[in-house]
Amino acid sequence: MLDRYVSTGGLPGTATVDRLVRAAYERFRDVADGAVSEVYPALAQVDPDAFGVCIAATDGRCFEAGDARRPFTIMSVAKPFVFALVAQAVGVEAVRQLVGVNATGLPFNSVQAVDQSEGGRTNPMVNPGAIATTSLTPGDSPDGRWQFLADGLSAFAGRELELDSGVLSSALATNHRNRALAALLTSVGGLAGDPAEAVDLYTKQSCLSVTAADLAMMGATLADGGVCPATQQRVVGADVARVTLAVMTIAGLYETSGDWLLDVGVPGKSGIGGGIVTVSPGKGALGTYGPRLDAAGNSVTGGLAARFLASSLGLDLLASQPVAPV
Repeated sequence: MLDRYVSTGGLPGTATVDRLVRAAYERFRDVADGAVSEVYPALAQVDPDAFGVCIAATDGRCFEAGDARRPFTIMSVAKPFVFALVAQAVGVEAVRQLVGVNATGLPFNSVQAVDQSEGGRTNPMVNPGAIATTSLTPGDSPDGRWQFLADGLSAFAGRELELDSGVLSSALATNHRNRALAALLTSVGGLAGDPAEAVDLYTKQSCLSVTAADLAMMGATLADGGVCPATQQRVVGADVARVTLAVMTIAGLYETSGDWLLDVGVPGKSGIGGGIVTVSPGKGALGTYGPRLDAAGNSVTGGLAARFLASSLGLDLLASQPVAPV
């Protein structure tokens, strides 16, 4: 069997990382561009000026500034981690065949994206593809399937995550678009099981309460080949972690994923709750919280911090430098 090689290298020294994380917070803390999400009524009630930054290294070190421990709902940042859990359980190819992996070039909740592809295949980072991914969750009952997701997402974070009941109630009462997407997927054979249950599970996973520090640790678990640096627990296999980073690179920032890759150079995933996770394989991950969103639904301050830190910390996978021969 051929040897497999992974990204190597690490973050700079502790003092340097700490200084740059604090610099990112100070540099972007007063940016007031964008607006908080109104997709669900409860999301519109958050403090628009909140901003937190956290770096988690694969060796377990954490560096944070600002509101890095302020809770918010994970929303779509759950998508890559649910994809990883389901792919680990049922196989990557089973998910790829049902859900698809290619970018749609359309908004995250687009009906057209389902209509234009055979079998409604999109990708796991947009709403229809994420609902289809969730429909593959293993378990003997809705409660069992939810426990699988809750336990797995908590394992990524290295601590037990809890539901935000207020946001969940708001989302369940107003998620008509997602229910329509699930019905459309069912009509073209793009969903496994009951569409109502799939949407309920998808909505619950989106309403888990996290912090920027949690997102950093979750991302660092992918960066470390599926092992959580906080607990040393293997959550998913290294091959599944790699595939998850691939689908994040393809569509983690929706229709602006190309701009993100050009500017930041590493896989990322955003959510309308204001979170972004940015992963540098072999090194660690950045978690940010900033609820003001741009037109594509991505955190403005989170994106600015990711671009700054990817460059200053050497996270960018595409910015190679020559190494002297050994």
